Amino acid sequence: MMNIPQVVADQRKFAKSKPLQSHQARIEILTKLKNVIKDSSDEIESALKKDLGKGSFETYISEIDYVINEIDHISHKLSKWMKPKRVSSSLAFFPAKSFIHSEPFGTILVIAPWNYPFQLLFAPIVGALAAGNTIIAKPSEISGETSKVVAKIVNENFDPRLLKVIEGAVPETTELLEQRFDYIFYTGSGNVGKIILEKAAKNLTPVTLELGGKSPCAVYTDEIDLSAKRIVWGKYFNAGQTCVAPDYVIMPEEKIEEFVLSCKKWIEKFYGENTQQSGDYGRIINENHFERLESYLGECEVLVGGETDKASLYISPTIVRSSIDSKVMQEEIFGPILPIISLNNLDEAIELIIDRDKPLAAYAFLDSVNQKENYIESVSAGGMVINDTIIHLSNEKLPFGGVGQSGMGAYHGKHSFDLFSHRKSVMKRSFSLENNLRYPPYENKLWLIRKILKIFG
Repeated sequence: MMNIPQVVADQRKFAKSKPLQSHQARIEILTKLKNVIKDSSDEIESALKKDLGKGSFETYISEIDYVINEIDHISHKLSKWMKPKRVSSSLAFFPAKSFIHSEPFGTILVIAPWNYPFQLLFAPIVGALAAGNTIIAKPSEISGETSKVVAKIVNENFDPRLLKVIEGAVPETTELLEQRFDYIFYTGSGNVGKIILEKAAKNLTPVTLELGGKSPCAVYTDEIDLSAKRIVWGKYFNAGQTCVAPDYVIMPEEKIEEFVLSCKKWIEKFYGENTQQSGDYGRIINENHFERLESYLGECEVLVGGETDKASLYISPTIVRSSIDSKVMQEEIFGPILPIISLNNLDEAIELIIDRDKPLAAYAFLDSVNQKENYIESVSAGGMVINDTIIHLSNEKLPFGGVGQSGMGAYHGKHSFDLFSHRKSVMKRSFSLENNLRYPPYENKLWLIRKILKIFG
C-alpha cells in the first residue's frame, strides 16, 4: 500500500528547492505533459468511453483538446505573467520601488470528480504547474477506467516529487486530507466540499471549491426554436452530467408546448430517432446515479423521453413538467432530465432564482436589452450566459468558479496562474534621501505628516 504521508513529505521537501522557479523549467514540464497526453489520447478516449459512454467528439472537445488548448494558451502567455508587476510607491518613502511577485504556494492537492474525469483533473494541474507548484492529484474512483489511465500516464512519465497521481477511494482521500498541503483544489459535491473545508482549516490551508447547484434557465423570448436548440445541446452534452448544464427551465405557460415540440425536434436531429443507438449520446456513470435519476420520473409528468435501460445505464433525453416543490427541484439533477416550471413573467422567474442557493451558472434567453440587464444585475451566479448555454467555459479569458453554495475561487487561463500563485509584495528602498519624519520623537510632527499625506496621498 502506498505510504501517503511519505509521498506528501517528499513533495513538500522538493517544493522548497523550487524546481519550477524558471520560466524554462515550467515550459518544459508543460510541453512534456502536452506530449504525454497526445501520445496517450487513444487510451484516454477508450477509458472515457467505458466510464461514461462518451463519443469521440465529446471526448476531444471537452476533455483532451480542452486540456491541450489550456496548455498552449498558458504556455504562450506565461513569460509575461511571471514577470514582477511594478506598482507605484508612496512619495512619503521616496526613493522607493514597489513590485508584486507571483510565487508558488508549494505543494498542491487536486481532487477531481467523475463527470469530466480527465479535464477536471488536468486543467487545475496545468495551472498549478504553470505557477511553479508541485502537485498530488486524486482522480475519482467512480470513473475507474479513466483513473487507471491518468495514474499510468503521469506516474510513468513524471518525477513523483513534482507530479504524482494517487488512486483510491474514501480511505485514500481521507488520509490525503490529514496531510499538510499549501493549497487544496476540489471539484465535486457540496457535502464533500464542507468536509474538505473543515479539514483544511486545521492547517489554515487555502482552498478552492468548485461545487455545483441547480443552474436555472429562464426563457422569455420569441426565439423559442433556436433557444430550444441551444438548451438541448447544453443539457444533454455528456448525458446531462455537467456541473453547469441547465438544470431547469422557467418559462410562460403559453410557450411550453412550442418549446417542448422544438426540443423534441432537436433531440431527434442531434441523436436520431433511437437515441440509445447514437454514438454521440453518453451513459449514466453507475447504477446508484441511474436509480436516483429514474426515481425522479415517477413524480413528474413526462413530456419527452422517459425511456430507461438499467443494463446499459441509459436514460433518454427527457423533459418533464414539474412543480417548485417536487423532488427533482430539490437537488442538482446531474443527468438528462429537464424540468419545466411555469411562471408568467421574468420578474417572477428572477424572484424564484434569487430565493434559492446561488448557482454555478445561470442562463436566460431574452429579447430586450432591459430584460438582459435586469437579469444580469439581479441574479448572482458563478457565471452567466445570455441566449446560450455552457459556452462561457470555452473562453479562457473568463474566470470559472462558483459563489456561495456553488463554490469559491475561480480558474482557467490567467485566472489559474493567479489562483495557484501567492502575490508577494516587494518594496525596494534606496539608502539616499532619508526622511526622519517617521522616527520618534513625534512632537510637532503630526500636522506636517497630515499635510504631506493630504497633498501626496
